[in-house]
Amino acid sequence: MKFLIAGFGSIGRRHFHNLLALDERDIIFLRSKKSTLPDDELADYILETELEAALAHQPDAVIISNPTALHLDVAIPTAEQGCHLFLEKPISHNLDRIDELQAALKRGGGRVFVGFQFRFHPGLEIIRKIVASNNPLPTTHPSIGRPISVRAHWGEYLPNWHPWEDYRKGYSARQDLGGGVVLTLCHPLDYLRWIFGDVTKLWAFTAQSSDLELTVEDTAEIGLRFKNGMTGTVHLDYCQQPASHRLEIIGAEGTIRWDNADGTVKISNGQEWQKYPVPENFERNDLFLSQMKHFVGVVNGIDDPICTLDDGIKALELALAVHESSQTEKIVKV
Repeated sequence: MKFLIAGFGSIGRRHFHNLLALDERDIIFLRSKKSTLPDDELADYILETELEAALAHQPDAVIISNPTALHLDVAIPTAEQGCHLFLEKPISHNLDRIDELQAALKRGGGRVFVGFQFRFHPGLEIIRKIVASNNPLPTTHPSIGRPISVRAHWGEYLPNWHPWEDYRKGYSARQDLGGGVVLTLCHPLDYLRWIFGDVTKLWAFTAQSSDLELTVEDTAEIGLRFKNGMTGTVHLDYCQQPASHRLEIIGAEGTIRWDNADGTVKISNGQEWQKYPVPENFERNDLFLSQMKHFVGVVNGIDDPICTLDDGIKALELALAVHESSQTEKIVKV
């Protein structure tokens, strides 16, 4: 099986090493040479700077890890050629060419997996099972009853992400490359929908609130109304030190809490907290390794994508609705 990695920033490099960990060695690279990462570790691999030249190598699967605003420039031609796609989140910075991608996939016959790696977090998987069947774990686990509301909080300090480069020049900080905190940290918009179902309405405020030298929003407060009647809020920012990513679900009979810092799920119905820790030796890269293993299964026809193109479109629609609500100061139906 031959893989093409389009884009070799930090996430492209991570995907490369995870392919190697899965004993996938037939890899070629498409690079614009604009990333700050050197080519040293790619000395034994084919490296192209033009998409047409890369496609001439007839890859079976393409990992699209270039900047957000450039995703579809690679996704559409590779889908047309019949490649299977690992499309990093968000799938694009707008919906303008999504229909072109869908048409190309129909003609080419490839499949799409969208890279929302938190769908592979063991803690969030437990929460999803609890919510889906209300009490699927051992009888000693306290039930929270019907979920009523949810709060997701994710704050990061952008300059700490890639200390080897100027954070102001990275795609996350550039409007022209699809940056801004809403698109870059859109994971909660996906995993909340994955856990609780579709969102029907939202309101939002976004702002450039920090002292960072940015031209994109660095803070967002989002309110959600789910189809099942639940309400929710999401906070995103590029400013928080130390970083914090956590989730709280309030039910009719109890509460669930999850903290990404240690991955543990805690459940209580007013009594002592019952804890569900992550597996021993779990680390952040396990999320990325699991999703790459899943994508290899998709390419081989063994697995169906756990996160489909339709899921990616819905997450992008929510992110764009956040911007619309903030700009219009109105509730937006989605």
